[in-house]
Amino acid sequence: MANRSLRGMRIGSHSMETEDGVDFAPRLQAHYDCPNGHTIILPFSVEADVPLVWECRCGAEALLRDAAQPEAKAGKPPRTHWDMLLERRTVNELQELLDERLGLLRAGKLRRSA
Repeated sequence: MANRSLRGMRIGSHSMETEDGVDFAPRLQAHYDCPNGHTIILPFSVEADVPLVWECRCGAEALLRDAAQPEAKAGKPPRTHWDMLLERRTVNELQELLDERLGLLRAGKLRRSA
C-alpha cells in the first residue's frame, strides 16, 4: 500500500507547500546599461539601497539607467618594490652596494645565481 501512494512522486525534488497566503516583499526592477550595449535587469527590494554601478557579464561597469556617473574614488597609487626600497636607502647607498657586489662577483668571490 505504501508503494502505491508514492508512485509517480519525486520525493525531495518538489515542495508540497503552496504559495497561498504568502505575501512577497515589494520589489522594483533596476535597469543597468553597459557601455558595450548590454542591458541588465535586476530585482531589488523597495527598501534596499540600489547601487549606481553593477558589473556586467562582459566585465565592464554598467550604470543605473537615468543616473549620473558616480565620482571616482581617490585612491593611493600602488607602491612598487622600488618605492619601498627608496624608503629604506638612498640612491647613492644603492649605487655603493651595487658597486661592491659587482666587484666581488668579478673577483670570483661570489657565485652567479641562476
